[in-house]
Amino acid sequence: MNFSDIGLQVPRILLPAAGIDMQKWAVIACDQYTSDPQYWEDLAAFIGSAPSTLKMTLPEVYLEDEDVEERIRQINSTMHTYMKDGTLVEHDPGFVLVQRRTSMVPQRQGLMVALDLECYDYSKGSHSLIRATEGTIMDRLPPRIKVRRNAPLELPHIMVLIDDPRKTVIEPLFESKLKKIYDFGLYAESGHLNGYLVEDPQLHQQVGQALQALADPHEYQRKYPGHEDVMLYAMGDGNHSFATAKALWEELKQQTSDPESIMQHPARYALVELVNIHDPGLEFEAIHRVLFNVDVEQLQQDMEQFFRVAGMECTLEPHADADTCLTAMAAAEEGNDHCIGCVLSGEYFLLRIARPQKTLAVGSLQDFLDDYLEEQEDVRIDYIHGAESVTRIGSRPVCAGFYLPAISKHDFFRTIVQDGALPRKTFSMGEADEKRFYLEGRRIRMDS
Repeated sequence: MNFSDIGLQVPRILLPAAGIDMQKWAVIACDQYTSDPQYWEDLAAFIGSAPSTLKMTLPEVYLEDEDVEERIRQINSTMHTYMKDGTLVEHDPGFVLVQRRTSMVPQRQGLMVALDLECYDYSKGSHSLIRATEGTIMDRLPPRIKVRRNAPLELPHIMVLIDDPRKTVIEPLFESKLKKIYDFGLYAESGHLNGYLVEDPQLHQQVGQALQALADPHEYQRKYPGHEDVMLYAMGDGNHSFATAKALWEELKQQTSDPESIMQHPARYALVELVNIHDPGLEFEAIHRVLFNVDVEQLQQDMEQFFRVAGMECTLEPHADADTCLTAMAAAEEGNDHCIGCVLSGEYFLLRIARPQKTLAVGSLQDFLDDYLEEQEDVRIDYIHGAESVTRIGSRPVCAGFYLPAISKHDFFRTIVQDGALPRKTFSMGEADEKRFYLEGRRIRMDS
């Protein structure tokens, strides 16, 4: 069943067969713990020979390894094996209602659906129904494209936000009698997952109609005066994975000799988890920056020069430790200056930027980092969650870390509608261990 006007499809979802150890099956999104190979080594040891989504995904910590091509071939082979030997079972069209508990929140609710990539455009200034909320880093797409290009199925960690203050789409489904399809604790005390199959066509209609009401042009313009192009879906997590699916879909359309038939191809859609931004279990966290192979003295000089030339002024105010630095950053949030905590080879500072030209502190910092990284070819950047990781990495010799403030989720949709996409890697939906775990799948090839 398709709701073409709102880019929604009721998918045929693949789930692991009965008897499979779900704690070993479900693993965290591949773009987490990118500076912590030990996490992934411990996870692989825990899983052993058991069936697992780890064997069908490529953790980004391994992207630069010499055997990456062989890893991708093995991923595709494992997908085919799991589909042939009964490890994965395809269900009739339906949604999956998800209930997630984490160490931080007692409950976060979501709904697995398929979204139409024809309704998405990640280019700057796009006004598409499904909209990117942060800048898309184009050089992050090629490795993802390599993994997806020959894959027979998709396993998403993508989370897409809807603005549903009256809670009309996801929440009412919990009042229905649904079949529970999984109930288990996640690896490394990352919380708990419950899942329920939504098979009733009447409930599909209920979801579709509720989303159609959110996309009503008159209601939308009442909410956002002067903005006619409706944004129903806003990318939360997995922006680059969704952009990868879009890039390959466009490639597929260009290669076809039958433009009518291609529109029925399963790769036209991508499986995602919808989350209501008003869900009390959803919290926005900052995404911090860490640098490796840094000449700290040169970094400070370049920073001062960059902001001075740009008509701003930056100062580094010393602090004794991470706690006092973060306290000072929080206290400065109400002022006009942009204040960012930083640790430079173990020394702590509050970076204060006067007369900032960007709305958000992350925008001011990222402008400098982009310029700095162009000049410093040996320096590597990583985007990480959790202040503790910034402290640990930034305390090492020739390393630096920047602590960034979180943005408010309550102004999120209005900001995107009015100002466009945020600077890349601006926000995170929770900490690293709260991210979506791979579990459900969906076929994306006609011959699979």
